[in-house]
Formats: sequence, structure tokens, C-alpha cells
Amino acid sequence: MNFVKKLEEKAAKAGKKIVLCEGEDKRVVEAASIIVKAGIAKIVLIGNEDECKQVAPDVDLTGIEIVDPETSEKTVEYAKILYEARKAKGMTEEEAGKQAKDRTMFGALMLKAGDVDGYVSGACHSTANTLRPGLQVIKTAPGISTVSSSFIMVAPEGGNPYIPESVCLMADCAINIEPDAAQLADIAIATADTAKKIGGIEPRVAMLSFSTKGSGNDDKFSKTVSKVQEATKIAMEKAPELSLDGEFQFDAAVAPEVGELKAPGSKVAGRANVFVFPNINAGNLGYKIAQRMGGWMAIGPICQGFAKPLNDLSRGCTVEDIVATVAVTALQA
Repeated sequence: MNFVKKLEEKAAKAGKKIVLCEGEDKRVVEAASIIVKAGIAKIVLIGNEDECKQVAPDVDLTGIEIVDPETSEKTVEYAKILYEARKAKGMTEEEAGKQAKDRTMFGALMLKAGDVDGYVSGACHSTANTLRPGLQVIKTAPGISTVSSSFIMVAPEGGNPYIPESVCLMADCAINIEPDAAQLADIAIATADTAKKIGGIEPRVAMLSFSTKGSGNDDKFSKTVSKVQEATKIAMEKAPELSLDGEFQFDAAVAPEVGELKAPGSKVAGRANVFVFPNINAGNLGYKIAQRMGGWMAIGPICQGFAKPLNDLSRGCTVEDIVATVAVTALQA
């Protein structure tokens, strides 16, 4: 947990303001109080004070800015921003006025307007409901075609023999259901960047499959192996400076003895700390197995590719997960 503490200390120095969109969730209210008291970030909590007190009666709300879209003087201004962003898609001013009062949309509009530095939601909303406002009003960063996600995974106390840093990243576990080879390459490069900038680790990226260096051939069925092979090639061409290799089975990626046996000479095999899964089925299962059976802390999903920091939470998140995600969001800002 030293890693998480360092994240929080770095975030505190950044002095950013983050909006939490779910004042109706006890975990979010508790996290907001912890964040403000620890000085990790300034917090805007979307909801109303009576509601927050009802769901978390023992939580001190001092220092938390609570904003209700139903009564906020900013709602009209934000509705205009939403209308301008969506009128080409057929949105009317009346529809914009109604949608601006939705809490996740209101939070995204706060971010768009520059009234906050980052956005975190998803404790009690689906990933689709959390990210849709981002895609509609924040949109992607210049030159980015694929919005993706990663989890920063922190080893339990005592560390892990296969991950010397006790920190690794897994992607994409939350957004892209069946990415093609080009999207998979973008995910790999973006996750390596997250590892370096947020995780503070030098990335060694493994492109995962049920095959290692052609040991399995599924072209007759789903072509997932050839997709990962193509993605590896594209990523190497786009980011030749990156330590990236594949395709690897997980044991070949993480265990030195297996990596040496199955992929001799690879600089990544047996040493990987960034794991890119072939699709969301594998990724979502993989991180949750590590979290629930291995005791790893999962920070995220951390969104990659938006023009401004906008992050989703797992609906199974803990208060500690929310605090850590806010710290990451502050650092992205």
C-alpha cells in the first residue's frame, strides 16, 4: 500500500478539484470526506446535503462542495454547452435542459466548462452511463481514435515474486468489448503511457493470448491469435522504443522460467508488468480473479484517450478504491 500512499501524496501536491457524481452512494460520500481531510484533492459532490446525510449520517461533510443540478445556478449555462455539443446530432434546447440535470452529465459538463479538473463516477452507475457523457461532451484527445481503460493493480502486503515493483497494469478490462488489431495496439501504447506517467514504472508490455509465439493456432475458429500477433506488429511499428512483445500466454509473460522456455531471447517474456488482454472477456475476468482471489487492489478503470481526465469506478468498488481513483484522476489532470 506504499504505492497508493505515494499516489495520494503526489495528488495532494497537484491541488486539483475533482467532481464525484454520486452523492447518493454512501461509499462516495465517505471517500469524499477522507479525500478532503487528507488534502488529496478538492471535491465537488453532486447531490444534495439532506441526501448525503441520509446515506452517510456519521460522515463529516465539512470542506466538501455539494452541488445539486436541480437547483444549481450553473445548470442553464451547462445546458447551453450540451446543446452546442449535441445539436448536430439532433438534440433540442429543451432536451439539453433536461439532460443537463442528470448527475453524470452534469459532472461531465462541469469538466467541459473547466469548473473542475477531473471527473469520477460509476460506483452505482454502469460503465456505459458513466462514460457516455464523456464521449458526448469531453470527446477524445487530439490524434486519439481509441478510448480505452486500464487497471493499476497493487500487490497485497508482502508483494509478489513475479512482479518486483508490486504494481502492474491490466487492459482493457472495461470499455472495448472485442477490439480489432489496430485498437489493441492503441490500447497497449496508451496503457504503457499510463504505467509510466501514473504508475511510475517502466513498462514491459505483454500482448496476451492462449498461444505463445505461434504455439496455438485458432484461425479456423475465431482468429484471436492472429489478431494479437497483428496488434503486436502494429504496436511495435508505432512505438518502436517501447518494450513490448507477444503473443504470450500469461505464464510465459510473467514467470521467468516459462518465458525463457517458450520465448527465449524476449526482453518481455517472464518480466512483463503491463498485460494487454485480447478482449474484454479475458480482461474483466483476469483483473477480478487477481483482485478477489489474489488480494490485489484494483485502481480504476482508468480511462485513456479522453481530452480531459474522466474515470469510471467498478460498482463493486470500496471506499479505498474511490480515494485511489480520485488521486489518479488528479495526477492525470
